[in-house]
Amino acid sequence: MAKSLFDLSGRVAVVTGGTTGLGYAIAIGLAEAGADVVASSRRAEQVEMVAGEIEAMGRRTVRLTSDVTDRGSLEALRNAVVAEFGKVNILVNAAGVTHKAPTLEETEAEWARVLDTNLTGTLRACQVFAPGMVKARYGRIINIASLSTFVGFKEVAAYCASKAGIGSLTQVLAIELATHGVNVNAIAPGVFPTPLNRAIVEGTARGAELKMRTPMGRFGEAKEVAGTAVYLASEAAGFVTGEIIAVDGGFLASAVNQ
Repeated sequence: MAKSLFDLSGRVAVVTGGTTGLGYAIAIGLAEAGADVVASSRRAEQVEMVAGEIEAMGRRTVRLTSDVTDRGSLEALRNAVVAEFGKVNILVNAAGVTHKAPTLEETEAEWARVLDTNLTGTLRACQVFAPGMVKARYGRIINIASLSTFVGFKEVAAYCASKAGIGSLTQVLAIELATHGVNVNAIAPGVFPTPLNRAIVEGTARGAELKMRTPMGRFGEAKEVAGTAVYLASEAAGFVTGEIIAVDGGFLASAVNQ
C-alpha cells in the first residue's frame, strides 16, 4: 500500500532549474520514484548531463534548455514534452537567483532581475504548464519557497521578497485549482549549500550563525529535499494543497538553542 502511494510510474515531471542544486536533487528523486523527468535549465551541457543520468535509471526524458524569464522558451519546453509524452503531470519550479547587497543600496536592475526570475518565473511556468493539468483534471505543482518566505535575511531583500511572494502565489493557485484536480504546494528548504549560496554560507560568519540557529546543528544535504518532493508529487499527498512544508532542521521552530 505505502509503496503504491509513493510510486510515480507513468507520471511525467518537468523541473525548471533542474540541473543544479536542489532542483537537480529533486529531478533525480522523482526519477528514482518512477517518473519520467525532464530537467531543464539555461545551460545545454548541464541539461545533457542530467538527461544521461535520468536515462541511466531507465527513465525517459527530453533534452531542451529553457529560461524562466522567457515565456516563449517555457512554451517550447511544454510543447516538446507534450509531443514526446502526451502530458505533464508534475511541475517543479526550482529555478532561482539571489543577490546580496544592503537594501538601501540595491539597484532597481538587480531587484528586478531577482524578482523576474524567482517570482515571475514561477508564475510564468505555472501559467504555461497548469492549463494542461486543468484540462486533464490532474496535476501536481511544487514551488520552491525558502526560510525567507517567513523570516528576514540581512542584505538579500529581493530574494526574500521573491520567496515571500512564492508563498502567497502557492496558496492562491492552490485555492483556484483545487476543484480542477491540481494540487499546488511549496517546499521551504532550510540552509542547503548549493551553487546559488555556497559562497555566502560556507566558511563565513553568516554560515556559522545559520548553523547555530538550526537545532540539528548542520546544513542540509540536497537529497534530503527530494523525499518531500516525491511525497507532494505522489498520491500520498492527494488531499494536501496550499501547504508550504519546511525542510529546515528545525530552524523555523527555534527561538533559543543554547
